Amino acid sequence: MALIIKVFERNFPRRNHSELCLKLISCRTFSQAAEAEPKEEFRVLDLVSKGAKRIMSRRLKKAAANPPRTNLMPVDQDWSNVWPGPRSFHPASVPLPVRQGYNQKGPPPGKFANAELMKIPNFLHLTPPAIKKHCEALKKFCTPWPEGLEEHNYNDHFPLEVISTDYCYSSPSIRHPLARIVSLKVKLDSLKLDYHAKDKLLRLVGERYNPETGVITLTSDRCPLKQQNYDYTLYLLTALYHESQKVEPWESEKTLEDMEYYDWDKNPSRPNALRVLNWPKNIEEDTNVVVMTPTLQQFKEAVSELMNEGENDQTLGKYKEATMKLLGFSAKESVSDSSL
Repeated sequence: MALIIKVFERNFPRRNHSELCLKLISCRTFSQAAEAEPKEEFRVLDLVSKGAKRIMSRRLKKAAANPPRTNLMPVDQDWSNVWPGPRSFHPASVPLPVRQGYNQKGPPPGKFANAELMKIPNFLHLTPPAIKKHCEALKKFCTPWPEGLEEHNYNDHFPLEVISTDYCYSSPSIRHPLARIVSLKVKLDSLKLDYHAKDKLLRLVGERYNPETGVITLTSDRCPLKQQNYDYTLYLLTALYHESQKVEPWESEKTLEDMEYYDWDKNPSRPNALRVLNWPKNIEEDTNVVVMTPTLQQFKEAVSELMNEGENDQTLGKYKEATMKLLGFSAKESVSDSSL
């Protein structure tokens, strides 16, 4: 205090020193009294009584978890009752050691707490016993197979075959991009076309016709929905059928030189073969009444194959054999002639 008074006397020599000392003493006593007074703690607002806290602490205690359902399942249980319909994977209901995922330091993760098993679709509801039970339940809604519709004439009544594919797709969109593709198959003989319409239809379809099976396949994937592609394939088949039956004016002006293939019935080979068969009677050919004998049919096929496919060992051999039969020579005579 004396030091403080000396400082004030040096700096403020004209001030009343006694008054200044009194003020300093009063400030010091006030600060000491404030420090001596005990500080009050911040009171927390408690809305719940102590009894209620005890009850809540009792309720928050977790009960002991029950053992997995798989430990209580009998061996001869009915699986369709456990897994009756499609659902996400549940580890406590599947009594199988299923694993899914990748672990760098050990085997793949187990079925418990495994999110990978919940992502993929499962077919646990489509087991053979469950499918058999569903079929038994659906039998009462089915009608018996119609009499007279056997396998040999099934294609005559149902000539169209529609092929499409459904997918189980795990994606933000439920539509699989390949599920929209629709293929329609029909046999050429079931369309009941004449020679001109059949020839024109084959030229329109091109590579979509399989000559070995005689089936025309039309495939569509340009529309976003399966039903739209199905309607479009039916439209294509209808348009091809009606377009093939149209006869353009220029088609009547077609000559033998304009034909893309060799037609035996319209070439001089036909009347020459008939003249050989009727020799020496020299009977004029009747184009309306011609009996196709096996020999004449074989000669027709051999000549057509030779002219359309070209000369090779097979076509020349068939042509030689058919010509010898047409002329009345036997196979032995042809062999003896070739030896000479």
